[in-house]
Order: sequence, then structure tokens, then C-alpha cells
Amino acid sequence: MTRIRVLVVEDSRTVRAHLCQVLGADADLEVVGEAEDGRRAIELCQKLRPDVVTMDMMLPVMTGLSATEYIMAHCPTPILVVSASTNRGELFRTYEALAAGAVDVLEKPRGDEPDGSWERNFVATIKLVARIRVITHPRGRLGAMGMAAPAAPRLPPPAPVRPHPGCQVVAIGASTGGPAALVVLLRALPAAFKLPVLVVQHIAEAFAASLAEWLDGVTARRVFYAREGDPVSSMAGRLVMAPPGRHMVVRDRRLHLTDGPERHSCKPSVDVLFESVAGEYGAGAAACLLTGMGRDGAAGLLAIRRAGGFTVAQDEESSVVYGMPREAALLGAADRVLGLDDIGPVLLSVGLSDQERGA
Repeated sequence: MTRIRVLVVEDSRTVRAHLCQVLGADADLEVVGEAEDGRRAIELCQKLRPDVVTMDMMLPVMTGLSATEYIMAHCPTPILVVSASTNRGELFRTYEALAAGAVDVLEKPRGDEPDGSWERNFVATIKLVARIRVITHPRGRLGAMGMAAPAAPRLPPPAPVRPHPGCQVVAIGASTGGPAALVVLLRALPAAFKLPVLVVQHIAEAFAASLAEWLDGVTARRVFYAREGDPVSSMAGRLVMAPPGRHMVVRDRRLHLTDGPERHSCKPSVDVLFESVAGEYGAGAAACLLTGMGRDGAAGLLAIRRAGGFTVAQDEESSVVYGMPREAALLGAADRVLGLDDIGPVLLSVGLSDQERGA
């Protein structure tokens, strides 16, 4: 059987040696190269064409973020960010790398994990990432030469969506590839879009602390983590995220944070949020399920549709991982299956009647 070929990018010789040792001990994996800085990472990626790149963010000569942008623009390869989560700057670089096309993120071993647990997770994540089809990102082609990103071919816009006069809230679920997808979606919603937006984004807990702050800074929408008991109506025009390690539910038109069991190995869970929104708002809800691995959110999206709400699933072509939205499509949970660029405008049209009445 062909082994998965991995390029390891890490400036610490000790950490790099450990990563290579862990990978080399698995019969399905092969370390084909090592790089200590971002520029060398690009050279080796172009020369060796690995199946997966593990990428640190804080690198000499060229940062891991810059290397990620270049690789995803010129020789797209599944990238697993393996980095520390100890400071805000490094967290923000990690989010930027995810927005530039990196597939997933894993915290570096801290040394206090149970024996072998981090290593097993690392190997399993590499094998998952290797199966993901990645696309060329034009972002890295911009810069000193003043080059413009090539215009993406545009399909005809989707058919108009009937307004939902009673729409009061939008719920969104995302996993792998979600941070980049959320940026695209939020930038398509103008300031006039006044519905509250409730979001569950799966991301490693160590990297979740500043995600809301980062989204707040890269979009025109106010973004923050949910607080216990906040009225949903007070979130008009804002995006509220489930905090790490807590489920977010709506009950009595207020946000509540719970410590219930994981759903589909996820906490927070998209299903938990969607099901509560279906029960609380019924036809007054709109929801969309974005790119992600697994099936969390599919049953919840179906619950919202059955309750009369409007539902959207991201299509395969624009998804980093067509897992969660695929499960939703198979269940018949989505009124529409749309490309990422079309989801924001469609959500906007769903809420137009309410916004016009409140203007």
C-alpha cells in the first residue's frame, strides 16, 4: 500500500525530531522532508509534492502563514497547522492560515498529556487531512508585483428565495474549513442585515479562545462569545458564537450554555443548537450548514426544515470537506444546496421583509 508522504515544517530541532519520530513509527506514513523555515518549506513542497504538510506558524526567514499562503496559491497541498496557542498573535496567524486554505489545526504537545495520547491524535489527524481535496487559493498571488487575483468564473445566481416574513434568527454550523467560510459568508451580509446570527464552529479548544475576536476584526460584523441568559433579541445585527467546551441552546428566547454530553464527539454541537432553534422559533428560523467533517448538524438542520424554517447546505464544490453538508443533503434537510458565494445573498433575501418593516 502506498504510504502517506509528509513534509514536516518546524524550526525547533527538538520538536521537529519528535514529530518525525512519531510519523516514522507508523507503517502508513513516510516523512519525505524536513524544513526549518517557511522559505525552505515552499522549496521542498514544490520539489517533493508531499501528500500532507505539517506547518508551524512562528518560523524564521518566512512565517508559517506566508508559506501557507504561497503553497495554497501555487502548489495546493493539505496543510495541518501544528502550533502553540499561548499568545494572541500566534492564534491570529493560525486563523489567517486557516482562512488561506490550511485544513486543520493541532496544538503542539505540551508534555503533560497522557502517555501516547497526543501522538495517536497527531497520526490520526494526518491520515484524515491526507484524504481532503484542496483547491488553489489566489490570495497568495497578491503582493509586491501588484498582481490581481484571477476572477473566479461565476455561475448564474440561484433562483430568488421567497422572503420569510417571520424570520427572527439565523443559525450556522461549521467545522473543517469553517473559519474561511464564515469570513466569506459574513462579508456578504451588509450592515443592514439585522437578524441575530448564532454560530457553532468546531475547532480545537486550545485555539478557540480568540476566534470571535479575530472574526470581529476581519469582518464588518460584531462577533463575540455567548453569555448565559442573554436575550437573543438583544443580538440584532451581531454574530454570537458558542464558547469552547459548552453547548449553546436557545430557551425562552434567551441563550443558555450547558455542560451536556458531547454529540457526535462535538462540544459545542451544531445539532444541539439547531434543535433548540427549531423548537423555539420554528418557521421564524433560517439555518445553514457549512463545510465540515462528520455529520453534526444534519439532523438539526432537518428539524429546522420540518418546523417550517428555511435551510441551506453548502455544496460539494465549495466545501473543504463535504461531510456535514453532504449528510444534510442526503437527509433532505436543505431547502437549498448552494455554493459558498451564494449563501450570504440568499440569507439576506430571506430576511429582507423583516428588515424593511423595521427600517
